[in-house]
Amino acid sequence: MPLLTFNDCGIFCERADVYIDPWKPVDRALITHGHADHSRWGNKYYLCTRAAAPVIRYRLGDIKLETVEFGEVKTINGVKFSFHPAGHIIGSAQIRVEYKGEIWVASGDYKLEDDGLSEAYEPVKCQHFITESTFGLPVYRWTPQEEVMADINDWWRQTASEGRTAILTGYALGKAQRLLDGLDTSIGRIYTHGAIENTNEVLRKQGVKLPETTRVTREINKKDYPGNIVVATPGAIGQPWVKKFGNASIGAASGWMTLRGARRRRGADRGFVLSDHCDWPSLLEAIDLTGADNVYVTHGYTAIFSKYLREQGLNAVELHTEYEGELAEIETKGNSETEKENLAADAE
Repeated sequence: MPLLTFNDCGIFCERADVYIDPWKPVDRALITHGHADHSRWGNKYYLCTRAAAPVIRYRLGDIKLETVEFGEVKTINGVKFSFHPAGHIIGSAQIRVEYKGEIWVASGDYKLEDDGLSEAYEPVKCQHFITESTFGLPVYRWTPQEEVMADINDWWRQTASEGRTAILTGYALGKAQRLLDGLDTSIGRIYTHGAIENTNEVLRKQGVKLPETTRVTREINKKDYPGNIVVATPGAIGQPWVKKFGNASIGAASGWMTLRGARRRRGADRGFVLSDHCDWPSLLEAIDLTGADNVYVTHGYTAIFSKYLREQGLNAVELHTEYEGELAEIETKGNSETEKENLAADAE
């Protein structure tokens, strides 16, 4: 039997009796990072990196949680587990699993570009690699972060010169902090949606340095917003909450902004292509760096991506899981399946 198998609860290591990122409650769960589709409530025991723990505790409440440092080896019934930087968000990890020379890596979500906040991605050699394919199509090719943030700051500068408010959307954990870190504070003040500011407070307490932000509250005079920027969750757009900012320009930061129609469905005036996941070239590079002959594609464009890998001579299989990649952190008006269908149509 393989060291890791896949069942209706998640990725299972029978030898150690543990799961990796289970989507149903289990006794022992190893967690790659704090996003909702990978870190779920209901497990009896959690193990994650020390850097990921504060946000996971904040999101899940009173849980039994143990932490490890990156690279630290924890042995369970003879199986060696270690966590290695995934570059996705702060504290995110790939989990290396080894037993009697058989080595697997469960990557969770990951990206190769160093964003300056997350621990930089670390390639891990293995025979078996479990990968996402959130943006597993050749159409997805990212512009360097510095160029994207320059465009965002130029857009903010322009809206400020027009006496308008800039509203920039990004999910509360990961994307929002990456955006905040790249904003030019000389342009104006940064306001934040409550969900984002709650996450900021958790991260600041663990030593993450972020620019000064002001939580949006009812007490703030509406006249204070023009010329400044509001970083909000995608789900806030189209809600009454937005009306308080008056004449505003809305920008959306997401890998989905590559596709036609995605900006319109987000209700945005401007789309900025910025993702916390790999683009097509980076996915291929990451797989090559592992040296793995066996690749398991868990979420995203799984059928297309696994087929391409097989054409390159790899033993690649498509797996059906409950991971959702960037969709898990984007609050849409419809459901995830509808959004997936829309995005698939955009990519054609």
